[in-house]
Amino acid sequence: MKRVTEEPDSEESIGTKDDSNEKLKYPKAVFFIVSNEFCERFSYYGMRTILSLYLTSKLDYSDDTATVIYHIFAAFVYFFPLIGAIIADSFLGKFRTILYLSIVYAIGQLLLSASAAPTFGLPIREFSILGLFLIAVGTGGVKPCVAAFGGDQFILPQQEKYLGMYFSVFYFAINLGSLISTFVTPELRHGVKCFGDQTCYSVAFLVPAILMISSIVIFVLGKPMYRMKKPEGNVILHVIKCISHAIYKKMSMREITRDHWLDHADEKYDAKLISNIKSTLKVLKLFIPVPLFWALTDQQGSRWTFQATRMDGQIGSFVLKADQMQVVSPLFIVIFIPIFETCIYPLMAKIKLINTPLKKMAIGGFLAGFAFIVSGVVELQLEKTYPVLPSSGLAQLRLFNPNNCDIGIILNNNQSFDISPFAMWQDTNINTIGDKSIEYEANFSKCGFEKLNRGLLNLTEKKAMSYALIPDSSPYEYQDHVNKTEIGNPAVRVLTYNTLDTPVIVQIINSKDKILYKSVVTGKVEHSLFVPLDPGTYKVKVNGVSNEILLHMGGVYTVQAYASKELTTAKIVTVTQPNSMHILWLIPQYVIITMGEVMFSVTGLEFAFTQAPISMKSLLQASWLFTAALGNLIVVIIAEAKIFDRQANEFFLFAGLMIVDMMIFAVMAKFYRYIVVNDSNNETTDTRDGTTGTTIKDQHTPRR
Repeated sequence: MKRVTEEPDSEESIGTKDDSNEKLKYPKAVFFIVSNEFCERFSYYGMRTILSLYLTSKLDYSDDTATVIYHIFAAFVYFFPLIGAIIADSFLGKFRTILYLSIVYAIGQLLLSASAAPTFGLPIREFSILGLFLIAVGTGGVKPCVAAFGGDQFILPQQEKYLGMYFSVFYFAINLGSLISTFVTPELRHGVKCFGDQTCYSVAFLVPAILMISSIVIFVLGKPMYRMKKPEGNVILHVIKCISHAIYKKMSMREITRDHWLDHADEKYDAKLISNIKSTLKVLKLFIPVPLFWALTDQQGSRWTFQATRMDGQIGSFVLKADQMQVVSPLFIVIFIPIFETCIYPLMAKIKLINTPLKKMAIGGFLAGFAFIVSGVVELQLEKTYPVLPSSGLAQLRLFNPNNCDIGIILNNNQSFDISPFAMWQDTNINTIGDKSIEYEANFSKCGFEKLNRGLLNLTEKKAMSYALIPDSSPYEYQDHVNKTEIGNPAVRVLTYNTLDTPVIVQIINSKDKILYKSVVTGKVEHSLFVPLDPGTYKVKVNGVSNEILLHMGGVYTVQAYASKELTTAKIVTVTQPNSMHILWLIPQYVIITMGEVMFSVTGLEFAFTQAPISMKSLLQASWLFTAALGNLIVVIIAEAKIFDRQANEFFLFAGLMIVDMMIFAVMAKFYRYIVVNDSNNETTDTRDGTTGTTIKDQHTPRR
C-alpha cells in the first residue's frame, strides 16, 4: 500500500461537444496508458527492491550509510511530484511532461545498470548516485501525471462508469507490476552470474531499464489516440501566491485586523479561492503527524531488508532472499483491503468503535508503531546469532590444524589443548591494546615429528589473526575475515596444505558440475580470498579427489585442502556460525504494518479528498506525497545521528515516537469538524460525525 498517483477531478469537462445523447465507446488510448504504468512500476519497484543490498554489497557502504542514501533517494522521489505537477499543469502539459521525464528516468536506469558492470569502467559510486538522482527526477515527475492523463481520455459525465473501471484496472496494473518485479529482480540478482561475481546487479538493473524503455515506446505508440489538454495553470502556484500575498499584507498592515489572516489577500484574490484555502489548511494541519508514519513503513526496503540478511531463508529447496521479503507487503495488501472493507470496517462501525476516517488512521498509526516493537523484539533474538567481531581493546586468534594428526598446543606456558586433524581452535576475546605477542609451543609427535615448534603468535587490536600450524616450519599467518556477507550468503576460504613436490589443484563445483572456484597451489601453504556462494551442497576436488561440503545461509567457512602421498582430502571448518533464526519470523511485523498501511494510507487519502474543495484536490495530493518525502528525511536524520549501537534500540525508538505521534494525532482529530461536500454546487457543511461525510467514488490507493 503506497502513496497514490494523482487522479483528475471528475467534475472537469474535457470534451468540446455535447455527447449526452451519444453512447461513447471505451477509449482505446487507456490501454496504452495502463500498459505504460505496468512497465514503469515494474521498473521502479524492481530497481528499488534490490537497491539496499546493492549499496552495501556492491558499493561497500555500511548499513547506516546505505540506509541514508536509500531514504534520501525516496525523499527525492516524493518531492519531485510537486515539480512534475507544476511543469505539466503550467508549461508542457501532461503528455510532454510524461514523455520527457520518462526519458530522463530511462537514462537513469541505464546508467545505474552500466555503473554496476565493471566492463564499462565507470566510477561505480558516482555514476550509481547520478543514476539514482535521474530516476528520482523521472519517476517523481511522471508520478502525478500518468493517472490524471488517463482520466483525461474520458468524457464526463457520460463515461463516468468507464472512468471508475479505468482506475480499477490502473490500480491492478500498478500492483501487478510491483508484485512481479519485487520477486523477479532478486532472482536475477542472485541467479545470474556475471563478470566473475556470484551476483549480477547489472542485469538485475538492466531488466527494469528495458521495461522503462518499453513503457516509453508503448506510451508514444498511443499518441494518435490521446485526447490532450492544454496547460491551464497549477493550483499549487495559485495557493502559494495567495498565501504569500496574505502574509505580506498582514505583516505590512498590522494596524488592520481581519477575522482570518488569509482575508488580507481578498483585494487581489477572489473570496472562493480564499475560502477553499482555509478549508484546505484545516486538513493540512492534520498532515503534520503523517510523515513519521512513512518513516516507519519505508524502512521495509532498508532496515528490515538488512535485518532479513541476517536470517535463514531456506524453505525446502528454495531460498527466500532478504530483498524478496518486500513482496509480503503488497501480497497482504491485496488480501486485507477487501477483508477490511467488507468485514472489519462494517463490524467496527456497528459497535461505533472505529467509525470515522481519522479513527481508522489513528489505529493504523498505532499498528505501525506496534510492528516496530515486534521488529525490535525479533532483533533482540537475532542479536544472539550475530558473529563476534574484533573490537576495540580485543583481538581474535584462530589456530588451524591442516594435518592428518592431532597437535598438542601450549600457550603462554599456562594453557594447553589438542587440535584434532583438520580442525580449528579459537579465542575471540583476547585483551589487546595495540599489538601483542603470545608464546606458543606445538607438539607434532603424533604426526611423526619429534621436534617441538616454539615461537610467538602476533596479535593486533581489532583484527582476527589466523595461523596454520605445520611441522618443521613457522606457522602460516594471515588476517582472517569473520563477518557475514552483506547479502546473507555463505562465504568460503580455501586453506591448502601441500606436502607433495607437485602443484595441487583445488576446485569447488556446484550441483550442476560448474566450477565456481579453482586454484593451482604451488607453495606449501596458501590461502584464498573469501568466495561468496549460494547455500547448498558442493563438491571440493583436491587433485581430482572429491569431498562434499554443505553451506548454510550466513555461515563463514574455511575449507582445509590437504594433499600428501598417503591422503588427499578436504574438510570444512565453520569460522562463523550460519544464520539460525528463520526469515519467516519477520512475517508478523510485515502483517501488522500492512494492516496499519491499509487503515492509514487508504483512509488518509480518502479523507483528504473528501474534506478538500474540488479545486484543491491536486494540492492535497501533492501535500500527501510530500509527507512521504519528509518521513524519509526523518529516517536519514536518525540514521545519521547514530544514537544507538544496537539496531533493536533504534526500532524501539521509532515505535515510541510513532505511538506519541499518534496520540497527538488522536487529540487533533478529536477537535476536527468533518465537512460534507456537495459536488453539485461545491457547498460544504460542517459536522462532528465523520461517518456522514461523502466518499469519492472508485477512489483507489495503488502502490506509490
